[in-house]
Amino acid sequence: MPISNLPLCFEPIFQERIWGGRKLAELFGKKLPPNVRIGESWEIVDRPEAQSVVTNGPLKGKTLHNLWTQHHRDIFGNVAEAPRFPLLIKLLDAQEKLSLQVHPPEAVAKTLDGEAKTECWYVAAAQPGAELFLGFTRSLTRDKFEEALRDGTAADYVHQIRVKAGDSMFLPAGRLHAVGAGNLLVEIQQNSDTTYRVFDWNRVDDQGERRQLHVDQALQCIDFNDVAPEPITPSGELLVRHELFEVQKWSLDAQRAIAPLGQFAIVLCLTGALRCAGVDFTPGDFFLAPASLRERTIHSRGEGTSLLRVTIPV
Repeated sequence: MPISNLPLCFEPIFQERIWGGRKLAELFGKKLPPNVRIGESWEIVDRPEAQSVVTNGPLKGKTLHNLWTQHHRDIFGNVAEAPRFPLLIKLLDAQEKLSLQVHPPEAVAKTLDGEAKTECWYVAAAQPGAELFLGFTRSLTRDKFEEALRDGTAADYVHQIRVKAGDSMFLPAGRLHAVGAGNLLVEIQQNSDTTYRVFDWNRVDDQGERRQLHVDQALQCIDFNDVAPEPITPSGELLVRHELFEVQKWSLDAQRAIAPLGQFAIVLCLTGALRCAGVDFTPGDFFLAPASLRERTIHSRGEGTSLLRVTIPV
Protein backbone atom coordinates (compact mmCIF):
# COMPACT_ATOMS: atom_id res chain seq x y z
CA MET A 1 0.00 0.00 0.00
CA PRO A 2 1.55 3.36 -0.99
CA ILE A 3 2.15 5.72 1.93
CA SER A 4 0.28 8.53 0.16
CA ASN A 5 -2.30 8.43 -2.62
CA LEU A 6 -1.88 12.15 -3.29
CA PRO A 7 0.77 14.42 -4.77
CA LEU A 8 2.55 16.10 -1.85
CA CYS A 9 2.26 19.86 -1.40
CA PHE A 10 4.51 21.92 0.87
CA GLU A 11 4.32 25.22 2.74
CA PRO A 12 6.64 27.77 1.10
CA ILE A 13 9.21 29.54 3.27
CA PHE A 14 9.48 33.24 2.41
CA GLN A 15 12.79 35.05 2.76
CA GLU A 16 12.99 38.82 3.12
CA ARG A 17 15.67 40.37 0.91
CA ILE A 18 16.65 44.00 0.32
CA TRP A 19 16.43 43.36 -3.43
CA GLY A 20 13.05 41.59 -3.28
CA GLY A 21 9.52 42.75 -4.01
CA ARG A 22 5.91 41.54 -4.28
CA LYS A 23 5.90 39.79 -7.67
CA LEU A 24 5.48 36.34 -6.12
CA ALA A 25 2.04 37.45 -4.96
CA GLU A 26 1.17 39.28 -8.15
CA LEU A 27 2.25 36.62 -10.66
CA PHE A 28 2.14 33.37 -8.66
CA GLY A 29 -0.53 34.04 -6.04
CA LYS A 30 1.78 33.55 -3.07
CA LYS A 31 0.32 34.70 0.26
CA LEU A 32 3.21 36.94 1.27
CA PRO A 33 3.49 38.62 4.65
CA PRO A 34 2.38 42.27 4.36
CA ASN A 35 4.75 45.19 3.90
CA VAL A 36 7.86 43.06 3.40
CA ARG A 37 10.20 42.80 0.40
CA ILE A 38 10.26 39.07 -0.34
CA GLY A 39 13.16 38.01 -2.52
CA GLU A 40 12.98 34.23 -2.21
CA SER A 41 10.37 31.55 -1.67
CA TRP A 42 11.98 28.28 -0.63
CA GLU A 43 9.58 25.71 -2.05
CA ILE A 44 11.46 22.41 -1.62
CA VAL A 45 14.10 22.44 1.12
CA ASP A 46 15.69 20.06 3.61
CA ARG A 47 18.21 22.01 5.67
CA PRO A 48 18.89 22.30 9.40
CA GLU A 49 17.64 25.90 9.36
CA ALA A 50 14.69 25.41 6.99
CA GLN A 51 12.27 22.53 6.36
CA SER A 52 9.52 22.04 3.83
CA VAL A 53 6.40 20.76 5.62
CA VAL A 54 3.65 18.74 3.91
CA THR A 55 0.29 20.57 3.84
CA ASN A 56 -2.06 17.84 2.57
CA GLY A 57 -3.08 14.20 2.92
CA PRO A 58 -2.04 11.55 5.43
CA LEU A 59 1.52 12.91 5.60
CA LYS A 60 0.38 16.44 6.55
CA GLY A 61 2.79 17.97 9.05
CA LYS A 62 5.72 15.76 8.08
CA THR A 63 8.96 17.49 7.07
CA LEU A 64 10.84 16.79 3.89
CA HIS A 65 13.69 15.46 6.02
CA ASN A 66 11.31 12.99 7.65
CA LEU A 67 10.11 11.80 4.24
CA TRP A 68 13.70 11.48 3.02
CA THR A 69 14.92 9.49 6.02
CA GLN A 70 11.82 7.54 7.09
CA HIS A 71 9.91 6.92 3.84
CA HIS A 72 12.72 7.01 1.30
CA ARG A 73 11.70 4.21 -1.07
CA ASP A 74 7.96 5.02 -1.06
CA ILE A 75 8.56 8.70 -1.82
CA PHE A 76 11.87 8.83 -3.71
CA GLY A 77 12.24 5.36 -5.20
CA ASN A 78 15.79 4.35 -6.09
CA VAL A 79 17.42 7.75 -5.60
CA ALA A 80 20.68 7.24 -3.71
CA GLU A 81 20.49 7.83 0.02
CA ALA A 82 22.31 10.83 1.49
CA PRO A 83 22.14 12.72 4.80
CA ARG A 84 19.60 15.17 3.32
CA PHE A 85 17.45 15.57 0.22
CA PRO A 86 20.07 16.75 -2.29
CA LEU A 87 18.17 19.59 -3.98
CA LEU A 88 16.84 22.99 -2.95
CA ILE A 89 14.24 24.64 -5.20
CA LYS A 90 13.35 28.32 -4.92
CA LEU A 91 11.52 31.15 -6.60
CA LEU A 92 13.47 34.43 -6.82
CA ASP A 93 11.94 37.90 -7.24
CA ALA A 94 14.71 40.38 -8.07
CA GLN A 95 13.34 43.91 -8.16
CA GLU A 96 16.86 45.27 -7.80
CA LYS A 97 20.16 43.98 -9.12
CA LEU A 98 21.89 41.45 -6.86
CA SER A 99 25.58 41.57 -6.05
CA LEU A 100 28.09 39.65 -8.16
CA GLN A 101 28.73 36.36 -6.44
CA VAL A 102 30.00 32.81 -6.82
CA HIS A 103 29.34 29.40 -5.30
CA PRO A 104 32.25 27.08 -4.52
CA PRO A 105 33.18 23.94 -6.44
CA GLU A 106 33.42 20.77 -4.36
CA ALA A 107 37.18 20.81 -3.81
CA VAL A 108 37.32 24.48 -2.82
CA ALA A 109 34.19 24.26 -0.64
CA LYS A 110 35.92 21.73 1.59
CA THR A 111 38.86 24.05 2.22
CA LEU A 112 36.52 26.97 3.04
CA ASP A 113 34.13 24.98 5.26
CA GLY A 114 31.36 25.72 2.76
CA GLU A 115 29.02 23.68 0.57
CA ALA A 116 29.42 23.17 -3.16
CA LYS A 117 26.61 24.55 -5.29
CA THR A 118 25.71 24.00 -8.93
CA GLU A 119 22.37 25.37 -10.09
CA CYS A 120 19.98 26.08 -12.93
CA TRP A 121 17.81 29.15 -13.54
CA TYR A 122 14.55 29.23 -15.46
CA VAL A 123 13.16 32.70 -16.28
CA ALA A 124 9.47 32.56 -15.35
CA ALA A 125 8.92 36.27 -16.02
CA ALA A 126 11.11 39.19 -17.02
CA GLN A 127 10.52 42.88 -17.48
CA PRO A 128 11.60 44.36 -20.84
CA GLY A 129 15.37 44.75 -20.89
CA ALA A 130 15.99 42.43 -17.94
CA GLU A 131 19.48 40.95 -17.79
CA LEU A 132 21.47 38.19 -16.15
CA PHE A 133 25.18 38.52 -15.46
CA LEU A 134 27.23 35.37 -16.06
CA GLY A 135 30.94 34.76 -16.51
CA PHE A 136 33.34 37.19 -18.16
CA THR A 137 33.51 39.06 -21.42
CA ARG A 138 37.02 37.62 -21.91
CA SER A 139 39.53 35.50 -20.03
CA LEU A 140 41.51 37.33 -17.40
CA THR A 141 43.80 36.57 -14.52
CA ARG A 142 42.90 36.58 -10.87
CA ASP A 143 45.32 39.48 -10.35
CA LYS A 144 43.64 41.54 -13.07
CA PHE A 145 40.19 40.96 -11.58
CA GLU A 146 41.47 41.82 -8.09
CA GLU A 147 42.78 45.08 -9.53
CA ALA A 148 39.36 45.78 -11.10
CA LEU A 149 37.69 45.12 -7.76
CA ARG A 150 39.98 47.59 -6.03
CA ASP A 151 39.42 50.36 -8.56
CA GLY A 152 35.65 49.72 -8.90
CA THR A 153 35.70 48.64 -12.56
CA ALA A 154 34.82 44.95 -12.12
CA ALA A 155 31.53 45.45 -13.97
CA ASP A 156 33.51 46.16 -17.17
CA TYR A 157 34.55 42.49 -17.33
CA VAL A 158 31.19 40.83 -16.62
CA HIS A 159 29.21 39.18 -19.43
CA GLN A 160 25.62 40.44 -19.68
CA ILE A 161 22.73 38.49 -21.23
CA ARG A 162 19.38 40.05 -22.12
CA VAL A 163 16.66 37.55 -21.16
CA LYS A 164 12.95 36.93 -21.55
CA ALA A 165 10.41 34.52 -20.04
CA GLY A 166 11.22 30.95 -21.05
CA ASP A 167 15.01 31.36 -21.11
CA SER A 168 17.14 29.20 -18.85
CA MET A 169 20.76 29.08 -17.73
CA PHE A 170 23.02 26.43 -16.23
CA LEU A 171 25.42 27.66 -13.56
CA PRO A 172 28.18 25.24 -12.63
CA ALA A 173 29.94 25.93 -9.34
CA GLY A 174 32.64 28.54 -9.91
CA ARG A 175 30.66 30.65 -12.41
CA LEU A 176 30.59 34.35 -11.51
CA HIS A 177 26.98 35.54 -11.66
CA ALA A 178 24.30 37.97 -10.60
CA VAL A 179 20.57 38.35 -11.19
CA GLY A 180 19.58 41.63 -12.81
CA ALA A 181 16.55 43.70 -11.80
CA GLY A 182 13.15 42.71 -13.18
CA ASN A 183 13.62 38.93 -13.15
CA LEU A 184 11.38 36.27 -11.60
CA LEU A 185 13.39 33.05 -11.61
CA VAL A 186 12.95 29.41 -10.71
CA GLU A 187 16.20 28.16 -9.16
CA ILE A 188 16.95 24.44 -9.01
CA GLN A 189 20.14 23.94 -7.06
CA GLN A 190 22.34 21.63 -5.10
CA ASN A 191 21.32 21.62 -1.43
CA SER A 192 23.67 24.39 -0.30
CA ASP A 193 23.46 27.87 1.13
CA THR A 194 27.07 28.96 0.55
CA THR A 195 27.44 32.19 -1.42
CA TYR A 196 30.47 34.46 -1.66
CA ARG A 197 29.71 38.04 -2.74
CA VAL A 198 32.60 39.65 -4.58
CA PHE A 199 31.29 42.97 -5.96
CA ASP A 200 28.20 45.08 -5.26
CA TRP A 201 28.38 47.54 -8.16
CA ASN A 202 29.92 50.24 -5.90
CA ARG A 203 26.60 50.73 -4.09
CA VAL A 204 26.35 52.25 -0.62
CA ASP A 205 23.44 52.29 1.83
CA ASP A 206 21.74 55.31 3.41
CA GLN A 207 24.63 55.59 5.86
CA GLY A 208 27.22 55.51 3.10
CA GLU A 209 28.29 51.96 4.01
CA ARG A 210 29.09 49.23 1.51
CA ARG A 211 27.57 45.76 1.77
CA GLN A 212 29.69 43.03 3.34
CA LEU A 213 31.63 41.06 0.73
CA HIS A 214 33.64 37.83 0.75
CA VAL A 215 36.35 38.74 -1.74
CA ASP A 216 39.08 36.37 -0.54
CA GLN A 217 36.80 33.32 -0.59
CA ALA A 218 35.21 34.30 -3.91
CA LEU A 219 38.56 34.67 -5.67
CA GLN A 220 39.43 31.10 -4.69
CA CYS A 221 36.23 29.84 -6.36
CA ILE A 222 35.84 31.87 -9.57
CA ASP A 223 36.57 30.29 -12.95
CA PHE A 224 38.42 33.12 -14.72
CA ASN A 225 38.30 31.29 -18.06
CA ASP A 226 34.49 31.18 -18.07
CA VAL A 227 33.87 33.43 -21.06
CA ALA A 228 30.50 34.51 -22.51
CA PRO A 229 28.29 31.59 -21.43
CA GLU A 230 25.06 31.36 -23.37
CA PRO A 231 21.47 30.47 -22.39
CA ILE A 232 20.50 26.81 -22.59
CA THR A 233 19.36 25.57 -25.99
CA PRO A 234 16.58 23.09 -25.16
CA SER A 235 16.72 19.60 -26.65
CA GLY A 236 13.02 19.01 -27.12
CA GLU A 237 11.58 19.13 -23.60
CA LEU A 238 14.97 18.71 -21.92
CA LEU A 239 16.58 21.81 -20.44
CA VAL A 240 19.31 20.29 -18.25
CA ARG A 241 20.58 16.79 -17.58
CA HIS A 242 23.28 16.74 -14.91
CA GLU A 243 24.32 14.21 -12.29
CA LEU A 244 22.55 16.34 -9.66
CA PHE A 245 19.24 17.02 -11.42
CA GLU A 246 17.32 16.80 -14.65
CA VAL A 247 14.96 19.62 -15.64
CA GLN A 248 12.35 19.39 -18.37
CA LYS A 249 9.75 21.88 -19.57
CA TRP A 250 6.48 20.41 -20.77
CA SER A 251 3.68 22.00 -22.74
CA LEU A 252 0.78 19.90 -21.55
CA ASP A 253 -1.28 19.36 -24.69
CA ALA A 254 -2.56 15.93 -23.63
CA GLN A 255 -2.69 13.88 -20.45
CA ARG A 256 0.46 11.96 -19.62
CA ALA A 257 2.22 10.22 -16.74
CA ILE A 258 4.43 12.55 -14.74
CA ALA A 259 7.01 9.76 -14.28
CA PRO A 260 7.10 5.95 -14.40
CA LEU A 261 5.85 4.11 -11.32
CA GLY A 262 8.79 3.81 -8.93
CA GLN A 263 10.22 7.25 -9.80
CA PHE A 264 9.43 10.54 -8.10
CA ALA A 265 9.16 13.96 -9.74
CA ILE A 266 8.78 17.54 -8.57
CA VAL A 267 6.44 19.69 -10.67
CA LEU A 268 5.93 23.45 -10.91
CA CYS A 269 2.88 24.68 -12.79
CA LEU A 270 4.11 27.62 -14.89
CA THR A 271 1.04 28.61 -16.91
CA GLY A 272 -2.55 27.45 -17.27
CA ALA A 273 -3.77 24.87 -14.77
CA LEU A 274 -3.30 21.16 -14.25
CA ARG A 275 -4.63 18.28 -12.15
CA CYS A 276 -2.87 15.26 -10.67
CA ALA A 277 -4.68 12.56 -8.65
CA GLY A 278 -7.69 14.82 -8.15
CA VAL A 279 -5.66 17.83 -6.92
CA ASP A 280 -5.66 21.05 -8.94
CA PHE A 281 -2.61 23.27 -9.43
CA THR A 282 -2.26 26.79 -10.81
CA PRO A 283 0.79 28.91 -11.71
CA GLY A 284 3.33 29.01 -8.88
CA ASP A 285 2.15 25.75 -7.31
CA PHE A 286 4.70 23.01 -6.66
CA PHE A 287 4.06 19.38 -5.84
CA LEU A 288 6.04 16.19 -5.38
CA ALA A 289 4.67 13.06 -7.03
CA PRO A 290 5.87 10.15 -4.83
CA ALA A 291 7.49 7.14 -6.46
CA SER A 292 4.66 4.92 -5.16
CA LEU A 293 1.81 7.20 -6.29
CA ARG A 294 -0.61 5.05 -8.30
CA GLU A 295 -2.55 7.80 -10.04
CA ARG A 296 0.34 9.39 -11.93
CA THR A 297 -1.43 10.99 -14.86
CA ILE A 298 -1.51 14.76 -15.12
CA HIS A 299 -4.20 16.57 -17.07
CA SER A 300 -4.39 20.12 -18.38
CA ARG A 301 -7.31 22.08 -16.94
CA GLY A 302 -7.25 24.73 -19.66
CA GLU A 303 -5.37 26.01 -22.66
CA GLY A 304 -1.71 26.93 -22.57
CA THR A 305 -0.68 24.77 -19.64
CA SER A 306 3.06 24.40 -19.10
CA LEU A 307 5.19 23.03 -16.30
CA LEU A 308 8.71 22.36 -15.11
CA ARG A 309 9.52 18.79 -14.11
CA VAL A 310 12.52 18.13 -11.88
CA THR A 311 13.94 14.68 -11.21
CA ILE A 312 17.19 13.21 -9.87
CA PRO A 313 19.01 10.80 -12.21
CA VAL A 314 19.51 7.30 -10.78
